[in-house]
Amino acid sequence: MGAILIRGGRVVDPVLGLDALRDVLLRDGLVAEVAEHIAAPAGAEVLEAAGTVVAPGFIDMHVHLREPGHNHKETIASGCAAAVVGGFTAVACMPNTEPALDSPALIAEVLRLARAAGTARVYPIGAITRARKGVELAPFWRLHDAGAVAFSDDGNTVESARVLRQAALYARDVPGVFISHCEDGTLKGDAVMHEGEQSLRLGLAGSPGLAEDVIVARDLLIAGETGKPFHIAHLSTAMSVQLMLFARAQGIAATCEVTAHHLVLDDGHVRGFRADGKVNPPLRGDDDAAALRAAVREGTIDVFATDHAPHTREEKDRLLHDAPVGFSGLETAIGAYAAAVPDLPLARFVALLSTNPARILGVPGGTLAPGSPADVTLFADRAWTVDTSRFHSQGKNTPFDGATLPRRAVATIVGGRIVMHEGRLLETAAGA
Repeated sequence: MGAILIRGGRVVDPVLGLDALRDVLLRDGLVAEVAEHIAAPAGAEVLEAAGTVVAPGFIDMHVHLREPGHNHKETIASGCAAAVVGGFTAVACMPNTEPALDSPALIAEVLRLARAAGTARVYPIGAITRARKGVELAPFWRLHDAGAVAFSDDGNTVESARVLRQAALYARDVPGVFISHCEDGTLKGDAVMHEGEQSLRLGLAGSPGLAEDVIVARDLLIAGETGKPFHIAHLSTAMSVQLMLFARAQGIAATCEVTAHHLVLDDGHVRGFRADGKVNPPLRGDDDAAALRAAVREGTIDVFATDHAPHTREEKDRLLHDAPVGFSGLETAIGAYAAAVPDLPLARFVALLSTNPARILGVPGGTLAPGSPADVTLFADRAWTVDTSRFHSQGKNTPFDGATLPRRAVATIVGGRIVMHEGRLLETAAGA
């Protein structure tokens, strides 16, 4: 494997406490040197980075790659292509596949398919319960040994507090956080959107914020009582933010994430019965979105995660009640987050997309310190317009279609190979 010199970019690395113009030398799949002026080694590829930010590779710790079982929506290959075009060097994939990722063989198959795709790194997340049914515990140690980096029944809430507590106790010494999908199904009922003024105007069943809040509170208390670290997925309410602050004041090991759509959009987007804004948890009121943006600025939110959930056009074109929840997010994320919180310092932006996900998942990366993996994201403040017909994801649905976003990925380097440059897929990084 050769060398790459990234020359003249603004290097932002929260771990190194660095925000300055620097050169970065990558060699043999690792970061070799970060310095003001580095002479290009013989035969090295030079990537001119003036006008861009050079950051440790972005990691999306919440994506749905759909394979196995739903290959018509997405495959690991197409999802990884979307990831690197969006500026992500690695993704963690949720287990709500068919069958669910609840066995070592399935974890191994995901890793095999990811290696064959040869673009982004893939970190599988194993199920908490068999088939994600909330009854029988999954074999945590065996899943970990096969390559699972965390555990979740995402898409489903573990409804039984007793089962979740038993799982947390059993897995307390197994590496990997529990990632909680927090939603009380009895409170949600048949809702298709957030319960509020907009749902009343449309005459649609709504899910109250309380449906999230009561499970967030429950799971944080279980985390505190068992000592198992928990990560709360796709936070969407102002009260959930307050519950996170309470948990931290009690010394509970808990982190949380927020999506771009919950920061930028509110339930008003569902007007006209548009299914492109149907998502789980639902788009909330504007007061919730404002509280989430404040929580990002204040440091309560640990991670930006897309909850990339692709579907076919035909599925999303159904009536609102029948259409599935979710949409593609990998290729719009960097721009959408910049639009959501435009005053966010770059070091914090990078921490939310790289340093913190790496730390929470316990995976390599999150820094450009010498010896770290040569995973690098270059991005710039360049306005661009979202065009879903150009997506590399098989899912062509997003509420951001046609929107002009202020920031985008310029290049993605995985394992010391440039796999995306200026929106084009290049050489794959097979074996990275």
